[in-house]
Amino acid sequence: MRPHTSSKEKTSADLYRQIAVTASMIFCLVGSMIGVGVFGGIPIAEAAGGALGTDATLLAPASAAFSIWSVVYAGLVAYTVWQWLPSQRSAQRQRSLGWVVAASMVLNAVWILSIQAGWLNASVLVILVLLTVLTIVFLRYSGRPASSWLEAVIVDGTLGLYLGWVCVAVCANIAAALSAAGFAGFGLNEEVWAVGVLAVVAVVGVGLALKGNGRLAVAAAISWGLTWIAVGRTSGDMESATTSIAAAVVAATVLLATVIIRVRSRSHVGVSASALR
Repeated sequence: MRPHTSSKEKTSADLYRQIAVTASMIFCLVGSMIGVGVFGGIPIAEAAGGALGTDATLLAPASAAFSIWSVVYAGLVAYTVWQWLPSQRSAQRQRSLGWVVAASMVLNAVWILSIQAGWLNASVLVILVLLTVLTIVFLRYSGRPASSWLEAVIVDGTLGLYLGWVCVAVCANIAAALSAAGFAGFGLNEEVWAVGVLAVVAVVGVGLALKGNGRLAVAAAISWGLTWIAVGRTSGDMESATTSIAAAVVAATVLLATVIIRVRSRSHVGVSASALR
């Protein structure tokens, strides 16, 4: 009979997972370099005929919004190093997260390459799959509390920012694809569609806050992206006061709701702990 393997015992599967995460991180970084014009690539805002430019649609964030990627990529590098620590190799949290985080980084690079190739419709499918994978990541790390504040920052913080930003990016990506395809909005004003989409983002943002007991990184990234949509609509070819105000209101709503949920969650935990004493 095969001896029972302890959850803390290191296995070859753990090593394969660590290698896969590292390889995916390298692939992701190469993709990001191509996306900013290195290695012969075209900057994302100029690729695919400029469909993802800052003035391409009402839901396109101002260019400053994309600086969040520097933080996300730095966090993903830190996560990759973290999961190599001896204490993390056989950790159940890493076993739960490793493969799906690796998949998200591969999808990130594939999205960039699809935009570089001008495959706008394909990029929508890729980013929707990426959003699904990051949602799975969110549910998994939310169900297993971090063992330290450092892990909370490196793992939860990074992955939260990643998910929050993609929640906004998927809207901009779909809007760009529909605009490029000549979608007329079934006769409805473009601003009506923009406000409707932003309302959906509000529901998603509050829903994630409820599910994660007020995780700030997710809300911060969503609010960051929405704020820069608001800024982007105050001037330029796609100026829209209606969209700008709606984006600002949703950004504030998601952030405020998350803080309230977090405070209430912490208070509830404190009361429960006191009751057990």
